[in-house]
Amino acid sequence: MTTRFLTSALVALAALTAARVRPVDAHHSFVAEFDARKPVMLKGVVTQIDWTNPHVWFYVNVKDEEGHTTRWGIEMGAPHQLQQRGWLRDTMKVGDVVTVAGSLARDGSKRANARTVTTADGKTLGAASSGNPTTRQ
Repeated sequence: MTTRFLTSALVALAALTAARVRPVDAHHSFVAEFDARKPVMLKGVVTQIDWTNPHVWFYVNVKDEEGHTTRWGIEMGAPHQLQQRGWLRDTMKVGDVVTVAGSLARDGSKRANARTVTTADGKTLGAASSGNPTTRQ
């Protein structure tokens, strides 16, 4: 009995240890992550788009005045909120040049919460940001 229990426990422990479960991103408050008093304007090339709940994230490579490229992570609202503002999954594509107006991350990282995004075709769309007082949640 003890051997059977010990074997079962070890198998269960091995299964739990071997499982590679992606952690779920928790939803957060805008003010906990971003500072509306620190506006940012970024123009760069889209390198990745994650159209998922609870927030759509996209990444842009932005060149500074000296020609150095930095990768920025940009948060927008939920997919359904973006669709209500005219977004489709293919509104923005990898390789597009976009301009983002938003708020910087509080921790100083290269992340921002977008208020608006101007797409490659010149269309400016709201980003369903919780940091924008005109956005309904």
